Amino acid sequence: MDRITHPATRRSLDEYAQIRYLDPSECCFKKTEGGFLSLSIGEKEQYERVDLVRAFPLSDSDSYISVRDSEGNEIGMLESLSRFSDSTRRLLEEELGRRYFTPVIEKIRSIEEEFGYSYWDVDTSAGQRRFTVRRGHNNLVQLGGRRVLVIDVDGNRFEIEDYTSIDSRYSRLIESLL
Repeated sequence: MDRITHPATRRSLDEYAQIRYLDPSECCFKKTEGGFLSLSIGEKEQYERVDLVRAFPLSDSDSYISVRDSEGNEIGMLESLSRFSDSTRRLLEEELGRRYFTPVIEKIRSIEEEFGYSYWDVDTSAGQRRFTVRRGHNNLVQLGGRRVLVIDVDGNRFEIEDYTSIDSRYSRLIESLL
């Protein structure tokens, strides 16, 4: 049986699928007094607060960045950060860095497993951290080669650039969790 789509629904879905690419020459990003990112597009569109969301955060982090208003509605897409001036690109990279903060695990002090959870004590590029990872649920993700993304129970992300280069007892454990 074919599913019937109401014409009004079809039109809104078609409109939703349209991507508006923002022209760097028309965009003016600024930091507000409150520390948020604002956007002006030409003289007609003003957004006091915008958020940036990467479409491909792991594989192509500087391209296809969604710009959204304070309610999460997409304003448009930035095709590539390289098309912006150096100062604007630094501002956008700073904002993305805050949103996608992912410290690199440099040394594992210990990993203890108990009741479906592992308790990590590590040294990272942002200092010593302790966190808990739930076993399974795709909380350790191989990003290609030996690179691993670790996601803790609070949604924080940590990266291991080469899990085989760490202490062998932990590299074997990580391999078993992948």
